[in-house]
Amino acid sequence: MTEWIFYALGVALALYALIVLAFVVGGRREDARALAGFVPDCVVLFARLVRDDRLARRHKILVAGLIPYLALPIDLIPDFVPVAGQLDDAVLVAFVLRRVVRANPSLVQEHWPGPSSSLALLLRLVGGSDRVAAP
Repeated sequence: MTEWIFYALGVALALYALIVLAFVVGGRREDARALAGFVPDCVVLFARLVRDDRLARRHKILVAGLIPYLALPIDLIPDFVPVAGQLDDAVLVAFVLRRVVRANPSLVQEHWPGPSSSLALLLRLVGGSDRVAAP
């Protein structure tokens, strides 16, 4: 039974390594660093999205599961590891946000607490429109 846990952990770590490698190979090293720098804004965004009744239940479940992961000090890669420590948070944020943006991009724009340039970068990274409505 415990060996399955180790197998699952190994598969998860391998998948994570592939995702990080995809960022680097795709030439988005600077974008990945920028994304890691505004994880706190994403936490605020996700907290606001969870409280919004306009967000679909399935997306609320994804967002609600991500918030504790971002808040807890236990990560796949510890935060004291430069760049990579924040990158695991950023990758998970990007995957969850991609789902939410595709469902309701205006809701994300409405609740974003940071600068519009950060939102534009984030939307571009997750595959949404990089056009940010004026505040």
